[in-house]
Amino acid sequence: MNIIISNSSDEPIYLQIVNQLKDQIVKGELSESEALPSIRNLAKELKISVITTKRAYDELEREGFIVTVAGKGSYVAAINKDMLRETKVKLIEEHIAEAVTEAKQIGFTYEELQEMLKLVYEEW
Repeated sequence: MNIIISNSSDEPIYLQIVNQLKDQIVKGELSESEALPSIRNLAKELKISVITTKRAYDELEREGFIVTVAGKGSYVAAINKDMLRETKVKLIEEHIAEAVTEAKQIGFTYEELQEMLKLVYEEW
């Protein structure tokens, strides 16, 4: 599992873990029913508190991304298709917002940005 913790980020460590695991699940890098490292092992690997890792897993479970089986561990949950779509739509919105910010910083017009989006969309 590839999780990178940034000490210089304004985002709390548990949230960095939550967001990175969600991204990996949504992108299919972690598949349904795949076992996650134990809370202790992940804490050890990331050199962080077990409490922080537990908080991240609890949040992921509350949001329906993972399930925990007592005595067996945590696994990637079967994702509801509507929830998955909504999560991906949110991710797209975030990327578009970033692109709009960058475009405005260099003086792009709405029409120029729209044309660029059209060209990129047609390429894929």
